[in-house]
Amino acid sequence: MNRLRPSLAGRGSAALVAGAILVLSAALPAHAEDEVNIDHVESKDGDVSLVLAVDGIPGGAEVDPLTVQVEIEGRAVESSAKLISAGDVERTTVLVLDASNSMRQGDKFTAASTAVDTFLATAPEDVRIGLVAFAGDLGTVVEPTTDHDAVRSALADIELRKGTAVYDGIAKGLDLVGTEGSRSLLVLSDGGDTSSATTLDVVSKDALDEGVVVDVVSLANPKNAATMSDLADGTGGQVIPAEQGALSSVFSARADALAKQLLVSFQRPQDVSGEVNIGVSVDASGTTFTDSAFVSVGATAAGPDLVSSGKSLVGTPGMLLGALALGLGFAGILAVVLAGPNKSSADRRLDAYFGDSTGGKRKSDASADLRGSAVALTDKVVSADLETRISTRLAGAGSALTASEWLLLHAGLAVGSALACFVLGGPGLAFLGGLMGAVGPWLYLRVRHSRRLNRFNAQLAETLGLMAGGLQAGLSLPQAVDSVVREGNEPMAGELRRALVEQRLGVDITDALEGVGQRMDSKDFDWIVMAIRIQREVGGNLAEILHTVADTLRERDYLRRQVKALSAEGRLSGYILTGMPPLIGFYMTFANPDYIALLYTTVPGFVLLGLATALLAMGSFAMSKLSKVEV
Repeated sequence: MNRLRPSLAGRGSAALVAGAILVLSAALPAHAEDEVNIDHVESKDGDVSLVLAVDGIPGGAEVDPLTVQVEIEGRAVESSAKLISAGDVERTTVLVLDASNSMRQGDKFTAASTAVDTFLATAPEDVRIGLVAFAGDLGTVVEPTTDHDAVRSALADIELRKGTAVYDGIAKGLDLVGTEGSRSLLVLSDGGDTSSATTLDVVSKDALDEGVVVDVVSLANPKNAATMSDLADGTGGQVIPAEQGALSSVFSARADALAKQLLVSFQRPQDVSGEVNIGVSVDASGTTFTDSAFVSVGATAAGPDLVSSGKSLVGTPGMLLGALALGLGFAGILAVVLAGPNKSSADRRLDAYFGDSTGGKRKSDASADLRGSAVALTDKVVSADLETRISTRLAGAGSALTASEWLLLHAGLAVGSALACFVLGGPGLAFLGGLMGAVGPWLYLRVRHSRRLNRFNAQLAETLGLMAGGLQAGLSLPQAVDSVVREGNEPMAGELRRALVEQRLGVDITDALEGVGQRMDSKDFDWIVMAIRIQREVGGNLAEILHTVADTLRERDYLRRQVKALSAEGRLSGYILTGMPPLIGFYMTFANPDYIALLYTTVPGFVLLGLATALLAMGSFAMSKLSKVEV
């Protein structure tokens, strides 16, 4: 059932529609002025039904349901009407009753309880009635129910207390009244609010948004009358002044009005949807009474959408360029596969020596042709200087990849991440994905090299001690290095093993050790090699020199760890402040893509993104310099 906005045009027979307690609002002459009112409208699958209150017709004249006529936007529609019976429309009324000490004066509470009891006894059985009793806080609360005796029992147990929280009581009543059917709220109070946690503006807005009319039966003195008027006006209802002796009559009349409500049903015209003006007229005692309301009657069902429309990620030029690039890529792969690996003359001589004379390919060679061809093609593109720098970095990180293999893998990651992001979010996100794929591997390689260097430097003091011990035992420098290789740990043992291999191939041991320092980018190891080179040129006790250097390295390592601990807070702050914006941006890309898409789909967005990246890089650089202490 689709609950629609009720009419507030007529008096709030809101009370009348909603249910029992609203009836309170009837201060006898005041109600007769409203005549008929559209109190509630529902629409489901084109079937529209509304509740018509007729208790305002002068003299209580009987209404013939057959005389009811309905117009939509001034056009008559076929309709039917009958007295509401159980099950036709869910009707709910919640009574918000003042239980403060001020209700003791003049037996106001006794009169109110008697009036409510009369209403419970005479209201139609299908009307769901609830109760909220309030003072300085909420007291007795009864969920809307058709068991009117349960409400009556709860009413008898109410105790009067200090304070008056009118707005809190109304807020609780709005929670209880629900969201379905014809609903109303009636407030019975004799004073102004003194202790609510909420405000009049809040409950007024909630009542209007939920389509609930709040009427007030006021027993207030003149001092608080203005407060009651503001309350009713703010919620779209009325203030109904009443004397204690008239309460029972008001409630009895309201119960009779509920029994006289009409249910009017009609079919929504095919060409009508959304909010429209509905007019209803009914005849009684030779007079026609009318009311109108601007309400929603639902939307016309749309035809099947055989082809769902969507937005293309790229235009026609982009598609053509993509197809051309794809064709060139397949052509390049085909050329590489057909050409086979580009072997050097030395490789061909070795193949001729070890391979079979038939010129056939070994199984392992056949499976590696594509990879070998790609690597060979990359070898031709990579310059010697770039290859040297990449090889040094890879060796320092402990990677077995060659420079060409690394660049090929790097390019594959960049293209793959860009393609994945293109599928997810279009060209803008593809650019970011490609950038991440291009920068990410270098950052990974740098972190891996840094960690390996830290382990290498941490082993220097122990390594020098082993070498010095070997020299004191009468070993030569290469033999002392070999003892470290056999007894040491990675990465020190692996790097010195490589130096020994180079020495056995004819490279001077100091030059081989200098190569270790260059690969690992270790200044401490460079100083050790320098000390060894000087000792070999001018003489001296190398074992004693190494012991001295080892002691110095231990002291420096202790000082370095102490400085690192003291600067941990600044470095952690730098990591958090630098990493937070990219992480939030990545999260927003998936959590709210429309919000973040402006940054990579518009020219101003690209400008802001570039500016933000530059500022973030500058801030990260500044924080790293502030928290980094060279030892």
